[in-house]
Amino acid sequence: MCGGEGTRLRPEYEAEKPLVDVGGIPMVDRVIEALAASHADDVFAVVSPQTPATRSHLVDRGVAVIDAPGEGYVADLQYALDRVERPVLTAVADLPLLEPILVDRTLAVAGGGSLTVVVPAELKRRLGASADSAFERDGREFAPTGLNVVGEADDATYVSYDARLAVNVNRPSDVELAAALCA
Repeated sequence: MCGGEGTRLRPEYEAEKPLVDVGGIPMVDRVIEALAASHADDVFAVVSPQTPATRSHLVDRGVAVIDAPGEGYVADLQYALDRVERPVLTAVADLPLLEPILVDRTLAVAGGGSLTVVVPAELKRRLGASADSAFERDGREFAPTGLNVVGEADDATYVSYDARLAVNVNRPSDVELAAALCA
């Protein structure tokens, strides 16, 4: 998990993005709990200087952290990947509907190789979730979920139709949607 300030959620939410509550629980806690209950081996959280409250929160919970330099999501993720053994599952902190079964399914499909998990952009739109980073492939529009496996083999793409992976919180309306789906 990498943590930025989450400025698209402000001014409605003053907390750092990973600490924004969804259904009374910080998003990062929901993700940590899903990972801990899955077949994933170890859980590390990648934090940056922009997320000091998130870092403190995670350390207080006993989560191992990797302190990245804060040069942006991709650079911080690469920094963390250089410090862990592969294959490694990566999950963003703003995926509040993540469940252990989704993690386990992703690990099984990856089989030790690299895997990018996407959902149809139309699924996000039907749910009312933001689809800021959609892309087209083979005439269909997809959106990354924020759940991936980085391994040594070539990258494969797995299309999931699970609505829980379609809700990646980027806007206040996504927080409301996630809270409604948690209820």
